[in-house]
Amino acid sequence: MNHLIEPRQLKDRLNDPNLVIVDLCNLSLYQQRHVPGAIHLPGHHLVAGTPPVPGACPDEGQLVEIIGYLGIDDSKQVIVYDDEGGGWAGRLAWTLDLMGFNNWLYLNGGILSWINEGMPTESNPNQPVSSQPIATINNQVRITVDEILTALEEANFAVWDARSPAEYRGDTVRSARGGHIPGAINLEWTELMDRQNNLRIRDDAQQLLDNLGLSKDKQITTHCQSHHRSSFTYMVARILGYKTIRGYDGSWAEWGNLEHTPVELGP
Repeated sequence: MNHLIEPRQLKDRLNDPNLVIVDLCNLSLYQQRHVPGAIHLPGHHLVAGTPPVPGACPDEGQLVEIIGYLGIDDSKQVIVYDDEGGGWAGRLAWTLDLMGFNNWLYLNGGILSWINEGMPTESNPNQPVSSQPIATINNQVRITVDEILTALEEANFAVWDARSPAEYRGDTVRSARGGHIPGAINLEWTELMDRQNNLRIRDDAQQLLDNLGLSKDKQITTHCQSHHRSSFTYMVARILGYKTIRGYDGSWAEWGNLEHTPVELGP
């Protein structure tokens, strides 16, 4: 699959000078053990963090600064991983796509598969060799509320809601209003993780998506509450080879707090 690397494959490439390995785990775990050579990046740097839409994308200047700090440019291949099955790793993958860098690979299962399968670790922190990247915003991977409102009338448009079923139904309310975008398809992000295989992406992920109507021929938008969980679902779609998948970084924090956006309740 595209954009995916297994622990043993990465182990064989650890001495590759063109790799940038980015650890988005909890800092305390990074300080204990991480993939050799990995640079730690706190995930909160990838979001604006401003209420009421804390998951919104930071401004372009901040994103360029982050990518430059990590030493990412077109000559590098970026490995992303975290300790939660792919949420923060997905957010960085989406951010790289947004900034015009298609050179990322997700470590399948993250640090869990790496450690549980006996790969080498280290505890000393690593400092990046910073770069001055030339970035071009790719708005084909990001969608706004107005674009969604227009696209809802299109037969080939599908919304992938990565939240819990309780949030989707409106039983759990985390904004001014609960419920879901009309016609949205609910598939909680964790359903794509294989709990029996160190949280790797499920082998039958494509079949599961096809069965729900989230097939590759659709124009798909994915969201959650803050585009954290849905960054993982975006990343899975990219790994599976989807060409038309967009992340809604406003997510339900924006949609559910606006007065003019339509909402459905129930299953």
